[in-house]
Amino acid sequence: MNTLIAITALGVLTLLFEILNFRKAIVPITIIGLLAVLGITYTEFNTPASYYNNMIVVSKFSSAFSALFIVLTVFLVALAHDFYEDHQTKISDFIAIKIFLLAGAVAMVSFGNLAMFFLGIEVLSISLYILAASNRMNVKSNEAGMKYFLMGSFASGIILFGICLIYGAMGTFDVAEITDWSRSAELPIWFPIGISLVTIGMLFKIAAVPFHFWAPDVYEGSPTLTTATMSTLVKVIAVATLYKLLTAMNADLSAAFINIIIVLSIASMTVGNIMALKQNNVKRMLAFSGISHAGFMLMTLLSISNSAGNLLYYASAYSLSGIAAFAVILYVCKNRNNEDIANFNGLGKNNPVMAAVLTAALLSMAGIPIFAGFFAKLVLFSQTIQAGYLVVVIAAVINSIISVGYYFKLILAMYGKEPNEEPAKTPFVFYAVGVVAILLNIVLGLFPSVVLDLLV
Repeated sequence: MNTLIAITALGVLTLLFEILNFRKAIVPITIIGLLAVLGITYTEFNTPASYYNNMIVVSKFSSAFSALFIVLTVFLVALAHDFYEDHQTKISDFIAIKIFLLAGAVAMVSFGNLAMFFLGIEVLSISLYILAASNRMNVKSNEAGMKYFLMGSFASGIILFGICLIYGAMGTFDVAEITDWSRSAELPIWFPIGISLVTIGMLFKIAAVPFHFWAPDVYEGSPTLTTATMSTLVKVIAVATLYKLLTAMNADLSAAFINIIIVLSIASMTVGNIMALKQNNVKRMLAFSGISHAGFMLMTLLSISNSAGNLLYYASAYSLSGIAAFAVILYVCKNRNNEDIANFNGLGKNNPVMAAVLTAALLSMAGIPIFAGFFAKLVLFSQTIQAGYLVVVIAAVINSIISVGYYFKLILAMYGKEPNEEPAKTPFVFYAVGVVAILLNIVLGLFPSVVLDLLV
């Protein structure tokens, strides 16, 4: 609870800095504030508690994922200063929106009441609608914001309808009471229908097949830093929340439900990777890559009772790789009208450090040792085999091989082609974020128990 209060206070403070004309101090002070909030989250890790009539429940799960969200937000805020320096809107607005988005994220993994869960979703979603359409002079950004708003509104409506059905079946929004009563032998038909509708709405937020059609257009049209936010932070928020929902409400994963998860997982991996092979725009390529990774993370639902640590580890590996990749994309595509792969031609000669960072990030996403992405997939595959779903693992291995094709297309452009133009000066923040993120990824790959043992 202290984490959520501190984040909200930091968001308000960020807006006050603009009024007090502390514009240049907004980014560094926000980063310091977020690191302080991370410390508060650490102190709450081993002290489970509930607040406000069980509206907020602090647990190891909520604290661990909140810490991951805060770390990702630190990276995104660090990149914001250079990205928005020429923007017509005050930087305090963008930073404050990201902080409030983080508050919604923490509420989504800390809820003890379905009302708080929906409130967290709306805080996060509205922040993203604004960020997607924040480049007012760009038609693609306007289109991305409108598409995301319309599709997101439908998904939120489906989630709300599902919550209403759960309330109609149980007579309460309190998750603890729903968990107790869901063990009853006879449940109203509205309860599983409500669970299904909420799951469908969350699958949209994850951009899993067949609820993925919005992702490529929105990712391409949104400002690149917003795309980075959606591809990393928002995706892991949605997956973690779906996992918490299904475990917290003691959802009965029947054979039919398990079969649906298997189909969705395999379809997301396959469609995402095959479509990514055809892309020449890096942001669209990573959008389809994110869809495939959503399929991998859905595998944790097949052994939902004991896979929280594996989900945290995979989410950490994937999101850190994504942050490192987008730090390079922001540098390469700044002041350009597109994010085509051709822009990366010769980057290995022009800027070896940034090329190495992007290469490492892509190799991690593909599942190549020594990066955390490899060990995350290894742990996930091992658990899925133990749960008896060998077919899913075979499909996942095949899709991991397919993904190498489009990741290496970008790597070959960096090292196998001549530069198109003279290298631009690289702001220090891009180096710092890219290198630190990929080093953290390698550390997690070498010492996976640091994360895997957190939720044991």
